[in-house]
Amino acid sequence: MATANHNLSDYDLSKVPDASNMCFGIVVSEWNPEITGALLNGAVSTLEKHGALPENIHVKTVPGSFELIYGAHQMCKNDGYDAVIILGSVIRGETPHFDYICQGVTEGIARLNATNNVPVVFGLLTTDNLQQAQDRAGGKYGNKGDECAIVAIKMAKF
Repeated sequence: MATANHNLSDYDLSKVPDASNMCFGIVVSEWNPEITGALLNGAVSTLEKHGALPENIHVKTVPGSFELIYGAHQMCKNDGYDAVIILGSVIRGETPHFDYICQGVTEGIARLNATNNVPVVFGLLTTDNLQQAQDRAGGKYGNKGDECAIVAIKMAKF
């Protein structure tokens, strides 16, 4: 569904399970910190809103979006999480680097979901410019972090 037709922060409260007995890992990229920080704030506040205890939400940072794969993999195999969320922001530039990073992260997270017992929620913004990222990190289209938290709760209960 196109973001223009759906606010990332809108969801049906009645369809969200209680998260009070769940533990979540969040891996967040340090690149584009004004965006990833907003995504992280959205995810954490939404998890807590649905009962997750602050001590059961563990956040780790990685330098860039490509490293989200490694961070998520380590959380999946070592820490007993019910779900892991990756949060990052890649903004198109003048070189094909954007395409390689976006494709690599997408394939890496898909592989983790196919081979692990812990769901990994894809929260990588892939935008053409900073304004589009801001619009999806608490701006006019809501916050992708909120959406990722809801997905993580639902997948943990799956």
